[in-house]
Amino acid sequence: MIKVLPATLEFNGLRLEPLAPHHEDGLRAAAMDGELWNLRVTSVPEPYNAGQYIGAALDTRDRVAFAVIDASSRTLLGTTSYHDIVPAADRVEIGYTWYAKRAQRTHVNTSCKLLLLSHAFDTLGCAVVGLRTDGENLASQAAIERLGARKDGTIRHHTVRRDGTPRDTVMYSILRSEWPAIKRSLHDRLERHARGQACS
Repeated sequence: MIKVLPATLEFNGLRLEPLAPHHEDGLRAAAMDGELWNLRVTSVPEPYNAGQYIGAALDTRDRVAFAVIDASSRTLLGTTSYHDIVPAADRVEIGYTWYAKRAQRTHVNTSCKLLLLSHAFDTLGCAVVGLRTDGENLASQAAIERLGARKDGTIRHHTVRRDGTPRDTVMYSILRSEWPAIKRSLHDRLERHARGQACS
């Protein structure tokens, strides 16, 4: 049975550290980079709600939230989480992920996913890692599929968005047996990025 505790993870110039109240200013600045809260298919907080966002993340029993930090500049780039943790099934999900516009389409997302997946499978001993996204967020679906995750299906009318409209949720997963090949693929992608090729 897995036990997920807050931890600090570092890799490829990034540091994932437990999200805390002192990250409020950095989270606000990251959200403002691109006015991300205006995207209806994401969970990015309005700048004035950054503190409330952190409080809600810390108060959610089955969620462990991280601040994504550029290790050299110590700038907060975004946030991500383990959530919907089911210890009896050795399962976590990765989500609540968003980044400042300047960090998008860079090595950041791939590096963070590699960090979180490695910690989940290689350290925590997870049997499966899930990911989910809005049925209308085609960019997020494409990014998850590029990771190598398998699409499990769509839960129709699963929840509601901030604007009150109903949301279909697309569910994905990665099994422990699939992880070694995905791990190699993610490392290969980062090596290509280091050679100057695009990374997502």
